[in-house]
Amino acid sequence: MSEQKINELKEEFENLVSVTITSIDDLMNFLNQQKSVYEKVEEEMLRHYIAFQCQSNNDEIKQQFEFNQQHIKPMLKKYQSILDEKVLESPYMAELQDDVFGEYKKKLRTQFALFQEANLEIEKQEDALTNQYFEVTGSLSSNWEGKEVTISELFVHIRDSKRDIREKAMKALYEPILKEEEKLQSILDELIQLRVKKAANAGLDGFNDYMFKKYYRFDYTPEDCKELAESIREHVLPITIQLQKEHKAEIGVDVYKPWDVQAEAIGRKPLRPVSSDVELINKSAKVLSELDVTFGSLVHEMNEKKLFDLTSRKGKAQGGFCESLPETGLPFIFMNMSNTDSDLVVFMHEMGHAIHDLLKSDQELYAYKQIPMESAELASMSMELFTMDRWNEFYKTEEELNRAKKDQLKGALMSLPYIMVIDQFQHWLYQHPNHTWEERTKKFGELKDRYDASIVDWKGYEEWKVKGWFYTLHIYEVPFYFVEYAISQLGAIQLYKNYKEDPEGTINKYKEALKLGSSKSLPEVYKTAGIELDFSSNKIAELMEFVAKELDLLSVSK
Repeated sequence: MSEQKINELKEEFENLVSVTITSIDDLMNFLNQQKSVYEKVEEEMLRHYIAFQCQSNNDEIKQQFEFNQQHIKPMLKKYQSILDEKVLESPYMAELQDDVFGEYKKKLRTQFALFQEANLEIEKQEDALTNQYFEVTGSLSSNWEGKEVTISELFVHIRDSKRDIREKAMKALYEPILKEEEKLQSILDELIQLRVKKAANAGLDGFNDYMFKKYYRFDYTPEDCKELAESIREHVLPITIQLQKEHKAEIGVDVYKPWDVQAEAIGRKPLRPVSSDVELINKSAKVLSELDVTFGSLVHEMNEKKLFDLTSRKGKAQGGFCESLPETGLPFIFMNMSNTDSDLVVFMHEMGHAIHDLLKSDQELYAYKQIPMESAELASMSMELFTMDRWNEFYKTEEELNRAKKDQLKGALMSLPYIMVIDQFQHWLYQHPNHTWEERTKKFGELKDRYDASIVDWKGYEEWKVKGWFYTLHIYEVPFYFVEYAISQLGAIQLYKNYKEDPEGTINKYKEALKLGSSKSLPEVYKTAGIELDFSSNKIAELMEFVAKELDLLSVSK
């Protein structure tokens, strides 16, 4: 059965390779055939991935997923490269009009220029080292009240209103990973050297340049990232520090320690917007329908076709995601409800991705349906904010509604400084590839002081501050992938500002932007949405002034 599947798929790819292209019409037909094969393979692999996430303790499902990883995915990558070269070498490529195919041609040429046979072996070594990182961090555990628990199980205790519990949980979080420092630092040493070599093989001066090309970051530079970091330092930090001061007073502590940052105030009940997945789906459909009738209809259609798996259970993977099923023409949403306010936020976030999938589904080119993170997260983060004014469907008192909205806006701001620390840290790592461990941890501490300053008193726990990045998997697995979160969040705040002034017009522009997929440049997608891809100090200042006013309006009853 498995051998048969490989042979059938290989035959389909070989048929594409053997297609003769003698005209512009032939080329367009070839691209349509290619899209059909890619989408068929993509959907089948995604369905096996989804099944594995939903039932990770099912051996048969696990074997099918692993078969795809070991055989189908490598074959797909191999033939994608062959077929991309076939298109690039076609004389009819020049006849594809730049106003429609410009982004497609730019991405194809960039990826082709990056490809080096020698880097295939390096990437295997990278994958092996990344797996080592996940083996180390995945095996971490702590003792909690006589029971061995995973690291993720500790996070609920970090929000506890009782300070001694929070402190105990924070120690249980950091102590296991700090014991693994030697392994984690050594893994990163090896990764840095491999990645520098990979960039050199591609004829580039540094790994920074390599990754900007790999991620198709055509519209901003490393210098722009530095400007963004400085703008956030200047205009976001004062607000986040003030919010911390307010929180310190709210929880009633004299000294604000690391374990106080996420604390709930004493006597405050946790927000609980829904009590079941059925309630979450039905109420969300109503709220989304009020924004746009097609948004609510999508919820109902996905529910009817069993494209939601929302509740937590034994044997189900953690986390949440939205995956597009290209042949089905609908997305699938996976999450683990926790009976907290995050259930509402996560569902609206994932529905933003689902709406994006629906709107870009008419793009004819397969490449244009593959979207960059900067626009994917714009869709989802904006939906969290768009729906806030209708959260009274979930919260029955004004105090709860205002508290939920304020927490949402605070969360959007509080994440920005740390995002810039990780981004600037990665730039430094590869600009100084021969640094020592001591220099590495010192630099992280300096960057945290500059871009993520706080009122936290780290005395006695300084090591937590300078080595907290051990838990940031992006540094190991997907280098340079982090700044996108800040770009998208700032875009979402711009959209929310526009929405407050013109709800209907903003939703219409949002829809038009999402329909573009990746057929236009990132600045053009943002412009279509009615916003700017702008990292300047003036733009960040304008947005922070808006958010500060919104927060002032949301007074939370004591």
